[in-house]
Amino acid sequence: MILRRLFPLLLSTLPSRCAADTNLQKPLKGAPVISHPNTQNSVDAKTLQGKFLHITDLHPDRFYSFASSTDGDDACHWGEGSAGIFGAEKTDCDSPITLVNATFQWIDDNLKDSIDFVVWTGDSARHDNDELIPRTDDQVIDLNSFLVEKFVEVFGKEDNINDTDPTNDFTIPIVPNFGNNDILPHNIFMPGPNRWTKTFAHVWRKFIPEEQTHAFERGGWFFVEVIPNQLAVFSLNTLYFFTSNVAVNGCADESEPGYEQFEWLRIQLQFLRQRGMKAILMGHVPPARTESKQSWDETCWQKYVLWLQQYRDIVIGGLYGHMNIDHFMLQDSEQIDMKILNGEAPQFKRPRKSNGFSIQSSAQYLTELRHKWSQLPGKVEAGTTRVCKASDGNTNFVRRKSKHERFPDSIGGEWGERYSATLVGASVVPNYYPTMRIFEYNTTGLHLTSGNGQNSQEYPSSAGLAQARKHRKSGKSKKHGLGKPKPPSKSSPPGPAYSPQTFSLVSYSQYFANLTRINAAFVSPGKSPIPKFSYELEYDTKNDTVYGLFDLTVRSYIDLAARIGRYKPGQDDLLSDALEQDVEDGPSMSTKKKHKKKKKKKHHKKRKAINKLWYTFVNRAYVGAKDDEELRDQFGFTED
Repeated sequence: MILRRLFPLLLSTLPSRCAADTNLQKPLKGAPVISHPNTQNSVDAKTLQGKFLHITDLHPDRFYSFASSTDGDDACHWGEGSAGIFGAEKTDCDSPITLVNATFQWIDDNLKDSIDFVVWTGDSARHDNDELIPRTDDQVIDLNSFLVEKFVEVFGKEDNINDTDPTNDFTIPIVPNFGNNDILPHNIFMPGPNRWTKTFAHVWRKFIPEEQTHAFERGGWFFVEVIPNQLAVFSLNTLYFFTSNVAVNGCADESEPGYEQFEWLRIQLQFLRQRGMKAILMGHVPPARTESKQSWDETCWQKYVLWLQQYRDIVIGGLYGHMNIDHFMLQDSEQIDMKILNGEAPQFKRPRKSNGFSIQSSAQYLTELRHKWSQLPGKVEAGTTRVCKASDGNTNFVRRKSKHERFPDSIGGEWGERYSATLVGASVVPNYYPTMRIFEYNTTGLHLTSGNGQNSQEYPSSAGLAQARKHRKSGKSKKHGLGKPKPPSKSSPPGPAYSPQTFSLVSYSQYFANLTRINAAFVSPGKSPIPKFSYELEYDTKNDTVYGLFDLTVRSYIDLAARIGRYKPGQDDLLSDALEQDVEDGPSMSTKKKHKKKKKKKHHKKRKAINKLWYTFVNRAYVGAKDDEELRDQFGFTED
């Protein structure tokens, strides 16, 4: 047992040449050269590739034991079982060190020189799922420090020996984030400054701009100008919004850190608007909000949606992790209630799902998302049919106008500005299969920036924000909003989240590691060689004929959501090879005809229509780790 447990820890380097290298999108031709200030974690002059990496929920576990039991109580630490050399896929076990090492080796071999920055959305320590080995502060800090060193190995500068600036240690910017398992006890994050904000200010000192250290120590939030003077990535501390964090109480009271964080965000976004910049928001816990699952306090959700609406000329989108499943969600600005937002009216309390996110609960959650999308107003997909055509061997998608086309005001006009989109990435930890995502963004019109430009400057605190801090210090609670954030000017064109332009998200490529196949090639130490490890392309939205996404604008996601929500899909969205299902050959429920004599019903196999979009959506949510029978049992896939 001791040798078996130590063995994965000894594998610090592994062969990891990816067989799917040819699937990587080529860098944009004629990409501009950007000059980066040294304090932006960047080389002095770097050619933009127009891509970035989103990676989340690595959950490294130094106690993981090869061939141990995958049962819940054993947690891949004890007993005898099927825990693989690179992880126990489709279980609740955390990631062995071998998987983390192999993942970063693959990034080094395949992505290092083709991305401009990294969005890292938290949960960088193991779960507290083994009563025999309870987590400690030192373990949580050690695992987070371990991942920092992995980023240093891949993206660290080789000629940085005499440089005393810790934020100049990387070839590209890397933006980390607090996960609910990066603290102890998990989920509970006290108002700052606290021991965790002070500790991580040191652990992440290589990533946090010096001028933002104070803001980070105060509440765990900060931003980085990943392309100086043009694009910033905001690392939000979503634990202050999280319904499972009982140490705080929403975002309405001025004494709450959630309130202060939104005021900080408002000030920074207003400052970016003045500077003509754009922003990506990112965090760990996404703003999930359905009948059975609400991840954020309602007052925080209300403020978030309002902020996205008022700063829709600036914010490009929101990227999150935590839920381990690949999906997206839409926020509807018409659900903003200023009385709830300011804490002046009672809010509807949805169940707090704090005991994990099981397969059953995730199926219910996804089904609820679909039900909401089935109620999207009007025929929002009218006139935006995706036409697939061959052009130089590539798949292209264009919008084809219908003679009956109209852009309904009910979705906010042509660009769908009533809504905002949140993209949730699947995890590296193999609850299903290890996954990461590479986004492509529009670099049209980017120009050279000077090395002495403004660098992550923090706008002076407003009187209102200072007052909020005063209330927190005094312990007083005051529910009083500082007013709505300012909207875009009436002459402003739609922002990059809505209209294709510089910094708009164009597409993403989803990569996964098929651990079932990889682990099967390894028997035991000394008896078989270490198998080749690689990530492979699962799908690329640029060439995906199922989703047919024109781009990643909000309007494209509204169209996709509406198609997924169709209970009676159109011919183009029918799954041609429908699953066979046991059904009763009797009168159709929809006819509602009454028969005087009951006929004996015969059972036989019959094919029923399946919405191809819905089937693909849930299959991809679980990274293809579930077979057709499992998906059928969970979701039915019949024509409703």
